[in-house]
Amino acid sequence: MKKLAIFSSLFIGAWAFAQGIKFEDSNFTAILAKAKKENKLVFVDAYASWCGPCKLMVKNIFPLQSVGDYYNSHFINAKIDMEKGEGIGLAKKYNVKAFPTYLFINGDGEEVHRTLGYVEEADFIQFAKDAGDPNKRLAALKQKFESGEKDPEFLKNLAGLTIYNDAEFAGKVLERYFNGKTNLDQEDIQILLAGTQSSESALYKIFQNKKAEIIKILPAEKYEAIDKNIKLNTIVKKSYNADTKIWNDSYFITESTKFLSKDEAEKLLKRAKSSRALKNKDIPTYEKLTLELYKDPSSASSEELNSLAWNYFENVSNKSSLEKAVTWAQESVKKNENFANTDTLANLYNKIGDKKNAKLWAEKSVQLAKTTGQDSSDTEKLLQSL
Repeated sequence: MKKLAIFSSLFIGAWAFAQGIKFEDSNFTAILAKAKKENKLVFVDAYASWCGPCKLMVKNIFPLQSVGDYYNSHFINAKIDMEKGEGIGLAKKYNVKAFPTYLFINGDGEEVHRTLGYVEEADFIQFAKDAGDPNKRLAALKQKFESGEKDPEFLKNLAGLTIYNDAEFAGKVLERYFNGKTNLDQEDIQILLAGTQSSESALYKIFQNKKAEIIKILPAEKYEAIDKNIKLNTIVKKSYNADTKIWNDSYFITESTKFLSKDEAEKLLKRAKSSRALKNKDIPTYEKLTLELYKDPSSASSEELNSLAWNYFENVSNKSSLEKAVTWAQESVKKNENFANTDTLANLYNKIGDKKNAKLWAEKSVQLAKTTGQDSSDTEKLLQSL
């Protein structure tokens, strides 16, 4: 979420003055045409404005001369927000589901390689070299897998490249990886948990069969909580039809009450519907459900309340609902006062027309940001407008 405190210290520095990657200031069609004319691949930094690791790449990696030298000479570089403008269609076309994702695309618009996440200098350059080598591109790696490759490091790497955009294939890769493992270490467990997204997958069977080994590293109660979440995620996916945008409430309740109380199941269904409504930009439904869910915010965490309050600031216009969001932000601050939630509170007060409190909390937010070394430029702009 945009307002999570863990990301609010990140900022885009004066990287334009460094000799780093030069990004094209043009639309994607023109970028493809240029790539085809120059016989180069397009490198796309597929990002989202709220993404912390994306900002870290902008601050730490893109400005480096070594990175710029390689990327500028080998690629036509594009930086595209996947949640705005033409980025929305590109995200759908290239199946971008996590940020940052790095796409390498030929002049015909065909994807040849991809990776994702925050990447250090040497690895980021190596990814670029791999993209330029047909034998190391994702298609070649998939073919190597289909030919029977069993090297554990190869399998881990391939799973990491595909887990967020091709979960079914990544599951097959990890199934082979774990079938070759006699003992699991902590990294293996992290990989297994990341890959196990459905209780109907082969990886879930491994998760169950390896329980004795897993609880040597994870507490048994955490294992049970993860198991419950995997089951719930599966039920949620099977309860919602993305094409018709219709929920099958009876299926969700029937399946989830096999391991939850009816009250728990109904509350979780409401949470799932709320989350989906926000994703679908169905704000009236999102507003209605969250007001029901958070009548009493005392049991929610500071971070959860801050994210909820910020969602209201960004999406909701009804004043009485915004006033409720103010109480959520106040509760967040009460539980853990920090730069992010005081900024949220200031913005909410400003939106409902309470300039006095908006100024008070904006000043507090700026003070906290300076104390903790965080970027308060947006909050300072708010202050200047008051």
